[in-house]
Amino acid sequence: MEQLIQKGEYLVTVMGCNDCHSPKEMGPQGSVIMADLMLSGYPSGRPFQKVDPEMIKKGWILLNSDLTAGAGPWGVSFAANLTSDQTGIGNWTEENFKRALKEGKYKGLEGSRMLLPPMPWFNFKIIKDEDVNAIFLYLKSTKPVNNLVPLP
Repeated sequence: MEQLIQKGEYLVTVMGCNDCHSPKEMGPQGSVIMADLMLSGYPSGRPFQKVDPEMIKKGWILLNSDLTAGAGPWGVSFAANLTSDQTGIGNWTEENFKRALKEGKYKGLEGSRMLLPPMPWFNFKIIKDEDVNAIFLYLKSTKPVNNLVPLP
């Protein structure tokens, strides 16, 4: 089991999940993941800056400073909490997780809306089930962070 969890941590790292799902702060050499909030998504208590709709009309897609929120023609979306907390994936089944990752379904629920940009779920359509299992086991082993991410 420990080997699968380590493989899942490796996959989460090389697939760039922390890029968008982990809040960051500025360090001496740029942005650094806030260890206590790793993989917890857009911080629910953080005010969201107003987006200039004219920039969107001009074809821009905007990201906040730590990449946990994005705005574009779809509206505003927020990176989800992937920790083991109930406000994250704590009550998800592996099937929910697989459906979200491979099919782009919101919370992995059949019949739900598609995940919004910038989540690149379509890049993971061919991921092997054993890799999904490893990632899921790793995420379920993370420290729970209570963070109810805002709705888009």
